[in-house]
Amino acid sequence: MKLEHLTVDTFKQKIFNYENSKDWKYEGEKPAIIDFYADWCGPCKIIAPILEELKEEYGDKLDIYKVDTEDQRELSTIFGIQSIPSLLFIPKEGQPQMAMGALPKETFKQAISEVLNVN
Repeated sequence: MKLEHLTVDTFKQKIFNYENSKDWKYEGEKPAIIDFYADWCGPCKIIAPILEELKEEYGDKLDIYKVDTEDQRELSTIFGIQSIPSLLFIPKEGQPQMAMGALPKETFKQAISEVLNVN
């Protein structure tokens, strides 16, 4: 299952329209994870299949998106992405939380449960 790649336009529609509001307002219908990655990044390649597995396991309970930091520099700048992979966990309510690095699958599942309230 291929994960959807976000551009500035689709990000504003599905995640957060930062041009309209300085305060975080999530536009999505369900909790989400955004993977900020680059094609040349080794750790990014490690977590790519994990994210695809998680999407299959959780199905419609959560959305998982990817942002190519080389291609979508504006989005990387807005979130202050310094190292990749960076993962943004977005609950339905409340503030998103950022995690860095190639997390093991169990850590993802824990964050999905605790941060996103998805079981």
